[in-house]
Amino acid sequence: MKKLFDKNEVTFAVIMIVIYVVGSSLMMNLSELIGIQFLAETVFDLVLAVVIFAFIKKNGLMQYLGLCKSSVPASKMLFYIPLFVIGAFPAFFGAGLGYDPLGMVLHTVMMILVGFLEEVIFRGLLFKGIAKQNITRAVIISAVTFGAGHIVNLIFNHYDIFDSITQIIYAVAVGFMLVFIFMRTESIVACIAFHGFNNAMTAFSTGNVLKNALGSEQTAEMIMLAAMVTITLLYTLYVAKAFPKREPANR
Repeated sequence: MKKLFDKNEVTFAVIMIVIYVVGSSLMMNLSELIGIQFLAETVFDLVLAVVIFAFIKKNGLMQYLGLCKSSVPASKMLFYIPLFVIGAFPAFFGAGLGYDPLGMVLHTVMMILVGFLEEVIFRGLLFKGIAKQNITRAVIISAVTFGAGHIVNLIFNHYDIFDSITQIIYAVAVGFMLVFIFMRTESIVACIAFHGFNNAMTAFSTGNVLKNALGSEQTAEMIMLAAMVTITLLYTLYVAKAFPKREPANR
């Protein structure tokens, strides 16, 4: 792993993305065969997270990849409140339990692991690798590939086209926001916390109040998507404008 990383960080990041995306999808199907929802995905994500974290720790990449304290005080980042408003937004319009008790536990653990893996891979490895050549390109590719990665739900997991499109739009917007947070604070810790929280909340958020009031699930989801994307973009603009640009740290 170290030789490949040293030779080409972008190639290393792409390989990690493929392993993560394809592996997660295969594990979802395995969980269905086993009959315990989220079991195989959680085990797979845990193993991959441990391997990647051990690699980062062993090779002194914690600071380089943002697994460190933020260089900007939390107060200046508005205590990251917008992040958690975005994450909990659908629950404001209806909350409930999406799975049985075991499913809730496995889903929550899996989403925390997903938050770590996706931030380290997309915001850490991929962004940092590309930023050495062109930081603007790194921002765009990191955000867009993060959103495009959700196409796998349509291809492998037979998600509804509408749900997949809304996921992709939201993920791209979030991708831009998180990469700007990383650039300005030199840390992905808050990004990991938000990402895990945001994903975990999907099991507690129903949006049924809004759906029932409007009489249309798709209309309710479009309104919630528009609101979340708006908050995401406004916070991205704040982060981008409020703090000085920082050159990506080198190893």
